[in-house]
Amino acid sequence: MKNEEGFWGLVEAAWAPLGVDVNQARRELAHRTPAPDEDPYGKPPFSVVEAALKEFLSNLGSVSEGLSADELTDLDRVVEAKLHAIDRADIHAVTDGSDDGFLYARGFIVALGRDFYAAVAKDPKKAVLDAECEGMCYFFAHLHRERHGAFPDTGSKISRESFSNPAGWPG
Repeated sequence: MKNEEGFWGLVEAAWAPLGVDVNQARRELAHRTPAPDEDPYGKPPFSVVEAALKEFLSNLGSVSEGLSADELTDLDRVVEAKLHAIDRADIHAVTDGSDDGFLYARGFIVALGRDFYAAVAKDPKKAVLDAECEGMCYFFAHLHRERHGAFPDTGSKISRESFSNPAGWPG
């Protein structure tokens, strides 16, 4: 589970049982061309995805059942790296948010899966203002604590917290 492929596979496995409409909405968000004045908040496809986030997180816990402490640590390390990589001023300009709000916005980007993540990383205009998934940000760390009694030490020396990626916030 040390690699990114395993992480994205679990994410897709957690979305899969939520049905065609939800998964089509995720694809639409990733592949849309946002208008400059677009406000997708509360409208399909955003509202369809937003309504499914709680069940997605529950499914993610289920598909992660039985993973070892090391595997959960590896998954937390992937989430940490993904959140850190998109801790960028150009993405913040679209999503907005305070320290925590921007972290949760990046959690939403990661939670929607590889296609949406890659789309936003390439073109931050594909991000959604005020879209949040707080539960994704420390999901595997919390599972590790629940199942093994302590938070994992990723040993990465990076932070998932907002405004901590120096490459994303130039001068």
